[in-house]
Amino acid sequence: MQLYTLASGSSGNSTLCIQGNTCLLVDAGISCRKITTRLAQAGRSPEDLDGILVTHTHSDHISGLSILLKGRSVPVYATRAAGQMLLRRVPSLSPEGLYILEPGEEIAIGALTVCPFATPHDSPGSVGYRLSGGGRRAAVVTDLGWLSPEVLEALDGVDLALVEANHDVEWLRSGPYPPALQARILGDHGHLSNEMGGELAVRLARSGTGTLILAHLSRENNTPERARSVVSAMLERAGCRNTRLFVAPRDELDGPFEV
Repeated sequence: MQLYTLASGSSGNSTLCIQGNTCLLVDAGISCRKITTRLAQAGRSPEDLDGILVTHTHSDHISGLSILLKGRSVPVYATRAAGQMLLRRVPSLSPEGLYILEPGEEIAIGALTVCPFATPHDSPGSVGYRLSGGGRRAAVVTDLGWLSPEVLEALDGVDLALVEANHDVEWLRSGPYPPALQARILGDHGHLSNEMGGELAVRLARSGTGTLILAHLSRENNTPERARSVVSAMLERAGCRNTRLFVAPRDELDGPFEV
């Protein structure tokens, strides 16, 4: 299994997962032009996509979806609540092209088995995804207010995980965001801090995860260097020295990460 990040951050998110000839896109939160360019850099095209998995309907996860679907019959997968919003917000998505997923229930798409799991975020029907194929398991999960039991259970024992390390708490509190936005980000349906991302990283490393990718970093309240420093120090203190740690770039292709 191969994973590529096409973009990751508050301004746009998209991830490509490949198993054999099966290609799935998780989110389409950047322009169709950027998606097409970065798929080409990974040796693929939009016509190769067997499906698009939508985690939730905030614009940084779906902004490129409408143009991407024009003239293409790529199936879109989402939970019922998210799907209802997609049908209202994405003109090129037809009810026939939308496939409803239930959290906790697996579905086979080509050579990959997909299992969505509920995530605590302020968007109806928000989920992360566990993807299995060839005896290996990967997970993509960002936009978490806290480490819920559903998230921890779904991620237990995956070989690779793309997880959130959104902000430095002190930088957020002393930064330019208004109090209401700070409260939203710090709340139980907001985003994980570097320290909470590090806590998740330690749990995963102890359960056997060999590759961790830090994702969805805030442009204003974090840096790749800060996120990596905090999480790597927490892994070191926990004695987890065999896990490879990466930080997904904000606006360029990265990968492949192989599992």
